[in-house]
Amino acid sequence: MSEYREIGLAQARIIVDAVADELVARNGGAAVAVVDPHGELVAFLRSDGCPLASINNAINKAFTAAREGVPSRVVGERSREEGFPLSNYGDARYIGWGGGFPVVVDGSIIGAVGVSGLPEEVDMELAQQGIARLLDTM
Repeated sequence: MSEYREIGLAQARIIVDAVADELVARNGGAAVAVVDPHGELVAFLRSDGCPLASINNAINKAFTAAREGVPSRVVGERSREEGFPLSNYGDARYIGWGGGFPVVVDGSIIGAVGVSGLPEEVDMELAQQGIARLLDTM
């Protein structure tokens, strides 16, 4: 059985730094949020040029991925396919756009990452790069 772990500030900084490095390289503006397994914020970065709406969207993407244990885009797809509105979750923080991913270690969700501010596919790519950098250090 794997030991329960929760993402901490040191791990969150690895993710945030990885995304920030990529944003600088691409000259892009976005927000990155890292949350614990309950979806509560651990670390956040808003880069230069980040659209204001992306602040809450990044946090909500990470929240959704942590709470549901799947990428935020999957939650949105399921909502549309099953006709189950996101408002039925009873929490306005649920969001169905891509860019939120759970962070899974030894089969346990230790947190999640959300990126918002660029095209959806790029948000998803950056979030996954941040997670990959963290997992490379573990």
